[in-house]
Amino acid sequence: MEKLLNVTIDGRQIAVPKGTTVVEAAKKLGIKIPTLCHLDLHSYKMVNKAASCRVCVVEVQGRRNLAPACATPVFDGMVVRTNTIRALNARKVVLELMLSDHPKDCLVCPKSGECELQELAERFGIREIEYQGEESHYRKDFSPSIIREMDKCIMCRRCETMCNDVQTVGALSGVNRGFKAVVATAFEIDLEDSVCTYCGQCVSVCPTGALVEKDHTWSVVQALADPDKVVVVQTAPAVRAALGEEFGYEAGTLVTGQMVSALRRLGFDHVFDTDFAADLTIMEEASELLDRLKRYLSGDKSVKLPILTSCCPAWVKFFEHQFPELIDIPSSAKSPQQMFGAIAKSYFADLLNVPREKMVVVSVMPCIAKKYEAGREEFSEHGVPDVDISISTRELARLIKQANIKFRQLPEEEFDNPLGMSTGAGVIFGTTGGVIEAATRTAYEWYTGKELGQVEFEELRGLDGIRSAKVKLGDFEINIGIAHELGNARKLLEEVKKGKLMYHAIEIMACPGGCIGGGGQPYHHGHEEILAKRQKAIYSEDRNKEIRKSHENPFIKEVYEKYLGKPLGEKSHHLLHTKYFKRHKY
Repeated sequence: MEKLLNVTIDGRQIAVPKGTTVVEAAKKLGIKIPTLCHLDLHSYKMVNKAASCRVCVVEVQGRRNLAPACATPVFDGMVVRTNTIRALNARKVVLELMLSDHPKDCLVCPKSGECELQELAERFGIREIEYQGEESHYRKDFSPSIIREMDKCIMCRRCETMCNDVQTVGALSGVNRGFKAVVATAFEIDLEDSVCTYCGQCVSVCPTGALVEKDHTWSVVQALADPDKVVVVQTAPAVRAALGEEFGYEAGTLVTGQMVSALRRLGFDHVFDTDFAADLTIMEEASELLDRLKRYLSGDKSVKLPILTSCCPAWVKFFEHQFPELIDIPSSAKSPQQMFGAIAKSYFADLLNVPREKMVVVSVMPCIAKKYEAGREEFSEHGVPDVDISISTRELARLIKQANIKFRQLPEEEFDNPLGMSTGAGVIFGTTGGVIEAATRTAYEWYTGKELGQVEFEELRGLDGIRSAKVKLGDFEINIGIAHELGNARKLLEEVKKGKLMYHAIEIMACPGGCIGGGGQPYHHGHEEILAKRQKAIYSEDRNKEIRKSHENPFIKEVYEKYLGKPLGEKSHHLLHTKYFKRHKY
């Protein structure tokens, strides 16, 4: 049994394992030591170890200098005081020095009200800055999804840890020294020209407004105000499981009906569900999976396996940069966001007799990479994009608040049809393991010709970063791999490339827990319990759906009968499939 170390913090004793830091030991006692650079990434099982801000300094008996609590491991018999005048004064001076080199535009900063630097300044009662001097200035960097305003960077290095150690993307790192030090891209090129995937996890952990999503809410308002436009909105499955948090609901509270009601009150002409397009995705992706498997079983050596899911735009951009040699392995099916846009501006526009260019498709997504995806050139016809505007869950919450809509008082309403009808399989797209489970439900019945009695595939569920499962499709056993977070995706693909793992299908999502932990969701600060509650909500909505298999959705059947023909057919291939591009690795 591991020996515990006895520590005294502010006169209170606790026994903790070796390797525990002072800030962790204090937390167990309910003593909150202020931090900025420190970030305990529970869901990633990782801690940001920069120890650069020094806001957490404490006095340790027998030690002459103050110790950073986030990076100082405890020792047996250690005596710590967190609330001495010396420690409090040092923290205040550090904060004042940070603020002296920080822009004073808090009123218009996107992070105002959610800024950890602002929160600490309030906590310490800082009302004026004693230290005055020349402030650092850097150029603003505007990319399709993320805005970098490094004047607001406090060099906490959280984004660097997330980008390099968790996601293994390698787009951000500390550059330069002294007053010129900043977190930036290699050679300080634009983020758009880097290997950034726009997963948005750097935005999720940034304590200030140095990294924020590109806000498209005013574009939505302008579209809604244009009498010549038909404005259609689609909402992703993970949004309904997190939006309520912005209005005081407990994490994991489903607010589907209120969300639909709010969207109608904002003035959208048609309120639809991206889950419909998720069902559409399964029709194409499951067909593609079965086609490859049948050819593989017949001895066709040209078949590319494993098939990789293609719903996550950050993951797509990741493999285009990092694994260009695997570019012909992913499914060619578009993501549900883009499938919806393609169908809305063709099939649905024809039903309304509205020209494509007069329809505006707005998507509400848990993901800020969707902003980038909507702007990819291949997702347009004659220069008119399939999806015009993509906003995040946080942006939708801001729109609702700006419109003075009392969200908690709204009645529950239903999505419009035909593009609002969805199944439980479409809903579970919002969590890790959900896409491949939805595909398996349909693939089983198509492959065996038998009805699937138990639709839940528990072996595909969970929050472990890398998972494997074997699923029986009648007389054939399919090996499935699942990864969420891009660092885990890299590990899994490297093992596949080496021949150490053999899979027939792999689902990958870029963010923790999948879309429920997306970069556009209400901030969860790495707390796995919040992700677990959101995931539970997703599965709850699936269980309560009358229809739980994508191929049984009556409106999906109708769109194929009247318009698309058949999965993988000529028309569906044109509208619902895409291609990928090799991009530079560094």
